[in-house]
Amino acid sequence: MSSAQKQVWEGAIPLQIHLHESEVTTLPPPPPALVLAPRIGYLPLLISLVKPHFSTTLPPGLDTVWFDYKGLPLKWFIPTGVLFDLLCVEPERPWNLTVHFRGYPSNLLLPCEGEDSVKWSFINSLKEAAYVINGNSKNVMNMSQPDQVELWDSVLKGNLETYRGVASKLKLGTSEDEYTENVSSVLIKSPQSTGDTDVTGQVKTGRIPVRLYLWTVNEEFDDFEDAPQIDNWDKVSYINRPVELYKEDGKYFSLNDAVKRILPEFFLESSFVIEGDTDINQSGEEGERSSDPGSSCNAAEIAEIKSVRIQGIEPILDIPFSWVVNNLMNPEYFLHMCLKLGGAYGQAMEKREKWGLGTSLKF
Repeated sequence: MSSAQKQVWEGAIPLQIHLHESEVTTLPPPPPALVLAPRIGYLPLLISLVKPHFSTTLPPGLDTVWFDYKGLPLKWFIPTGVLFDLLCVEPERPWNLTVHFRGYPSNLLLPCEGEDSVKWSFINSLKEAAYVINGNSKNVMNMSQPDQVELWDSVLKGNLETYRGVASKLKLGTSEDEYTENVSSVLIKSPQSTGDTDVTGQVKTGRIPVRLYLWTVNEEFDDFEDAPQIDNWDKVSYINRPVELYKEDGKYFSLNDAVKRILPEFFLESSFVIEGDTDINQSGEEGERSSDPGSSCNAAEIAEIKSVRIQGIEPILDIPFSWVVNNLMNPEYFLHMCLKLGGAYGQAMEKREKWGLGTSLKF
C-alpha cells in the first residue's frame, strides 16, 4: 500500500450544502449543512447526514433527493471527487452545493433509490472493469454475498485495508509499477531528459479501464480559469475506453501517451484512423465505432491539453501512466480523468460531423 493510495482513500471535500429556497418553509431559513464528503464516495450516500439537518423545514411530500451546483443537476453515479475536479475550474472550498428534496429532474438524471442504487452502479462498474482487464467478469459475478457486502462496506467506511483483502480475490491485476522509485526523478526532469531513464517493466494486464470526462473550449483565453463554466452536461463528453500499456525501446508509457491513445484524432502522434477502434459500453460489451476510409488527418494543431485532473491533482504529463493507475484509480478499478482541451477543437468536430463520426458518448 503506497502513501498515495492512502491519501486517495482519505481524501475528502468540504461541502456547504444549502436547501433550495423553494423548499424552505420556516423563518429564518435553516443554515447550510457542513459535510466532509469522501472523494471516492457518491452524493446520495450523504443523504443520511443532510436530511436530519433540514427535516424540520421541508414541505410535505415524498423525498426525492438530488443535488445541484450553480443550477446544474449533478450526476449521482459519478464519484464526488470527480464531479468537483470537473466542475470547479478554480477549486472552491467549501464547495457550495444545493440540495433538493422535491422535483426530481428525471429528464436529466437517472432514477436513484438511495444507497442501493449507488451500490449496484458500483458493482456494475466493477464488472465492466473486470471485463476490460480480463476479458470477462466471472470473478466479480461469482463473488460471494459476504464478500460483496464486505467490499461495499469498506468503500462506505473508507477502509483501504479491508478493501484490499476482498478485492485481491477478484484477481484484477493492474500494471506492475516498477517506476515508483523513478517518479521523483521524472517530476524534476525536462521532457528531453526523460529518455535517459532506464525504465522497462512488464505489465500484468494489457488494458486499463479509463473513464474520461472531456471538456473543450474553442475560444482562446489568457488564463484557462477565465473559461466559461460547465452549465449543462452537453458540454461534457464522456468517453469510456480502455487504454493499452505500451513499451517501446525501454521507454515508459506516460500519462501523455495515454491521453493521446484515448483521443488519437486530436494529436499528431496518432493520425486519425478510427477503423477497428472499439468502445466499451455500460454493459461491458465492445462495440465498433463507425469509420470512414478517408477519415485520416494530421491533427497537429487541433487540440492542446490544458489540464488533466485525477483525484484532485494535475500530474505532469510525463509521469509514468502505470504509477497513475496503481495509485490514483477508484475502488471500482476505473481511472477517472478530467481532461480540458483547448485549441482549434471546433475544426476537429466539424470534420467528425462531416465524416459522420459524430461526437463521443454523452451521458
